[in-house]
Amino acid sequence: MHSAFALILVGSFAYVGTMIDNLFAFAAQLTLTARERFSLVTIAQSAGVVVLVGLAAAVGSSLNVLPIRVVGVLALAPWALAWRYWRHRRDDIVDSPRRGATTTFLVTLGLGGDNLAVWIPLLRANGVVHEFALCVVFAVWQVLFIALSWTLATHPTVVSWGQRGGRYFVPWLYVALGVVILFECHLV
Repeated sequence: MHSAFALILVGSFAYVGTMIDNLFAFAAQLTLTARERFSLVTIAQSAGVVVLVGLAAAVGSSLNVLPIRVVGVLALAPWALAWRYWRHRRDDIVDSPRRGATTTFLVTLGLGGDNLAVWIPLLRANGVVHEFALCVVFAVWQVLFIALSWTLATHPTVVSWGQRGGRYFVPWLYVALGVVILFECHLV
């Protein structure tokens, strides 16, 4: 079992690393949303994250029949994402259209492929207590994510910079997440 500090560190790294694209997409979306609808759209985004965590936990639990080292092969998923992001780093940025709560929920799920690729092996790696602790860490980060998104939504220049700079930063983040998965699944 990991120390509490290590668990918080791994959970934080996994959440922040996989949600960076969501952060800028959601903040950009908020800039196009009327202020009185921020709460509704935020609830929809958070519900999407809860569904992703639930899916990751369910899939991870179904993998209990496999040895944890086999699950570690899922480290290839973030590396594939890193390669994809790196190949498309010079593509034009597409402006996000104005979205409502339903679209926000669906977009959160749509952007959740990387979340699932990283969260499934982490939630599966060390049992139920570990899984619950990671979910608590994710919940704390979700609150911080929302607060930061609301702050960024009032500064479109920051959102624009994040969209431009993120395309160079995100691939390296996915490579590091793949390494974390290898360690968590005891392959290194």
